[in-house]
Amino acid sequence: MNEKGYLYATGRRKNAVARVRLFPGAGAIVVNGQPYEQVIFQERFRKVILEPLVVTDNVEKFSISVKVSGGGYAGQAGAIRHGIARALVVSDRNLIPLLRTYGLLTRDPRVKERKKPGLVRARKAKQYTKR
Repeated sequence: MNEKGYLYATGRRKNAVARVRLFPGAGAIVVNGQPYEQVIFQERFRKVILEPLVVTDNVEKFSISVKVSGGGYAGQAGAIRHGIARALVVSDRNLIPLLRTYGLLTRDPRVKERKKPGLVRARKAKQYTKR
């Protein structure tokens, strides 16, 4: 814990950036000032957010405050997951091998590919007409 009483880490995924603070507490998760159930609607994204806590068995040990911006629901959920995993490593370095085996410490590098000139999207070309 730092002098303010919390652990801090940043998580990223696609265009989303999450600033995560872990406090000792009962397990409440607050995203952008609201309970995470009101911000993250789909159950699959809620499971993504809780994954590092479930894997390390820390669900009831920490309360979490998150400020997330950019991206969509999937990107934000992934960024929060990445930030929570990195903050857990700050709390206990012995969790690194466990979190690494589940791939929670690796930043997912996949982002949207840019559109190229002469194409419809990044790779889709216009249909060829012979006549």
